[in-house]
Amino acid sequence: MPILNRASEMHDEITAWRRQLHQMPELLFDVVRTAGFVETKLREFGVDEIVTGLGRTGVVGLIRGANGPGPTIGLRADMDALPLIETTGKQWASQTSGKMHACGHDGHTAMLLGAAKYLAETRNFAGQIVVIFQPAEEGGGGGHEMVKDGMMEKFAISEVYGMHNMPGLDVGTFASRNGPIMASTDEFVIAVRGRGAHAAMPHKGIDPVLIAAHIITSLQSIASRVTDPFDSTVVSVTKMKGGNAHNVIPDEATIGGTIRTLTPELRTQTQERLRQIAEGIASAHGAEARVQIHSGYPVTVNHATQTAAALDVASEIAGLANVDGEVRPTMGGEDFSYMLNARPGNFIFIGNGDTAGLHNPGYDFNDEIIPFGVSYWVRLAETRLASLA
Repeated sequence: MPILNRASEMHDEITAWRRQLHQMPELLFDVVRTAGFVETKLREFGVDEIVTGLGRTGVVGLIRGANGPGPTIGLRADMDALPLIETTGKQWASQTSGKMHACGHDGHTAMLLGAAKYLAETRNFAGQIVVIFQPAEEGGGGGHEMVKDGMMEKFAISEVYGMHNMPGLDVGTFASRNGPIMASTDEFVIAVRGRGAHAAMPHKGIDPVLIAAHIITSLQSIASRVTDPFDSTVVSVTKMKGGNAHNVIPDEATIGGTIRTLTPELRTQTQERLRQIAEGIASAHGAEARVQIHSGYPVTVNHATQTAAALDVASEIAGLANVDGEVRPTMGGEDFSYMLNARPGNFIFIGNGDTAGLHNPGYDFNDEIIPFGVSYWVRLAETRLASLA
């Protein structure tokens, strides 16, 4: 079936919500105004139950079907923005300096609100639909916090689904895949402790900057010589600091960066090898390396049955030719991974068209895709509940 007529009818209304949200970006868990906007709308729609404060500032709405009891499906959108200065020049641009919706979470929230309105009007299903509005996707782990707060158990959620816009994919297209679709996101800091000296007399010291340079170069061997060529690993050094004067070899130099992998096994292997390389090279030069690794979001892994169902629905909405069911994984991260670790489900990309990239000051969510996203959410919820009944 094509786009729902009702989704097209609501297009202008949902666009207005989206642009209002775009003007009031909030960061991480500090999404009080956004959560309040969501709660107000859900009450206007007549949603049966609304719970606020899950995962600190998350909002969850429960919609009961008119066709009797049954299982519960969860649909999730993220609400937070990014600490960037917007350069779009749009009439609806951010009104808060230093904050903007540069990842499209305003659009995700608006589309799920549109679906909630439709589902609360029609209730043409047996069971329950839970609409999940999550804070702090951008590095705060809000998905983890909502799972820790018992959201899955409280609402007896059987399956959970997420969606993210993707610049570069055409409007009216979808993309997903079974298995890993987004990477784990770990951060590392390596502090190399040597011995300072005058820069004109390097033989009297142990140069931590030189040692750090050797470590940086050797870390690239993890992807090229340690990882199976058919697997994917990224080790990127993004920060380095060593000293404050031109003529002084410092006592210490620090390196920072990120590790991205697509399997838990490779994640563990990469972390271990990074530690071995840093400590081994430092020791060989008479220095010491202290390695700290902060484990971020886990790998986002789609489940087979739910992914097949999601792709079928996307094909109904957009047409089979406009759905990529074998999209290449991205090495970006996503804390929807915590929800997929708790319940089976799927994460899908919806095309945002030829726009600026995500996390770019010139990015703006493409309002043309709203009817596609709303139609997808509605049909997915209805069809999955029918299948599970």
